[in-house]
Amino acid sequence: MTDDQPKGGKLDRLDHAILRVLAIEGRISVAELARRVGRSKSPTQARLRRLESQGVIRGYRATLDPIALGVAHVAFVQVKLLDTREAALQDFNDAATQIPEIEECHLIAGGFDYLLKVRTASIDAYRRVLAEDISSLPHVASTSTFVAMEAVKELGP
Repeated sequence: MTDDQPKGGKLDRLDHAILRVLAIEGRISVAELARRVGRSKSPTQARLRRLESQGVIRGYRATLDPIALGVAHVAFVQVKLLDTREAALQDFNDAATQIPEIEECHLIAGGFDYLLKVRTASIDAYRRVLAEDISSLPHVASTSTFVAMEAVKELGP
């Protein structure tokens, strides 16, 4: 086993240390990342490349401030479908990805079929999205809305 590749392709403690730092500071330099995890730059950079090529690190992006963007209103929507056969689920998935206000869409095992996280400028804007877009998605039987009052933890470890 070399310093830049754990045995069996599994993640080791150094990989997890690198990932913890990157989850908080995705724009950190390799030199600073190496310093923080207690390694030199070359092995850290090799680890980083391997984690990227294995798909453990799927990408880097900016974390945007929803208040500054004017979309601080968050609602979670439970969606029940009329039909849950694979073709109906795919129809719903394809259509839901086209609605920009739907920030997250999860297929759920439980008393409903999907849980959506919807971000809008206001409750009025949300009502429009619900009435015109979400309720019109393929195979929707019913929806239930839960308005978030405060984000205690979002995006991250």
